[in-house]
Amino acid sequence: MGIHLGGFSQRNEEEPSVKQKIIHAYEKLADRYNALIDHKPHNAYYDRPNTLGLLPEVKGKAILDAACGPGKYAEILLEQGASVTGFDISPQMIQLAQQRNEGRGTFLVHDLCSPLEMFESESFDIVICALALQYVKNWTTVIQEFYRVLIPRGKLIVSIEHPIFQYNYFHSTQYFDIEHVASDWKGFGIPVKVHSYRRSLTDCLLPLTNNGFYIDKLVEPLPTKEFEAIDPRRYKKLMKFPSFLCIRAEKRP
Repeated sequence: MGIHLGGFSQRNEEEPSVKQKIIHAYEKLADRYNALIDHKPHNAYYDRPNTLGLLPEVKGKAILDAACGPGKYAEILLEQGASVTGFDISPQMIQLAQQRNEGRGTFLVHDLCSPLEMFESESFDIVICALALQYVKNWTTVIQEFYRVLIPRGKLIVSIEHPIFQYNYFHSTQYFDIEHVASDWKGFGIPVKVHSYRRSLTDCLLPLTNNGFYIDKLVEPLPTKEFEAIDPRRYKKLMKFPSFLCIRAEKRP
């Protein structure tokens, strides 16, 4: 559910407190995040069109929107005739998702790192997880749970920050480490420090292929022309080098 904004790297903070810092950040910026999400360039004209482009026909499909934020993806999918269940670790985000979707869909507070015990096996046709896995240090549990709740041949659609972009942005020196990092987001009126984890491309792909998924498409996205009209400087940068990576994977027996 992230929006990439300018900031700086920070390391070596106490690991047990990272999750609480992530929750605090999103609770703090939830209202402004929701107000901007429809047209924030990195989301509306970069992440969403490329991530949604990986989806099959969704009409009549049961979709799990994992780390749904204020429910923008759910809103689009519901309008296309899907049945959507969303969850997020932020109670404020879930409240906003419920308000945005006006009683349509099902939304609940849940931690992406925890087992999806409230869902039966093979209960979703599609799982979508947009710009959220960078907040999870160990992806094994969440990927195994996505596999469990998907029907056979069900699709998992994921967008993440591009590993090479992260490596450069956070001035890392150990590419193959899974590294706790943080940056200041400055696009919401007041700076908000957002903590996450940086990892290699290998550590983004192996949790999928080691747990039953077949990756059938990778997209290093390009921004749309709407992005250029709003932010031509960042548009030019994204046309030269990607910030995000979009992945489509299929549940295989």
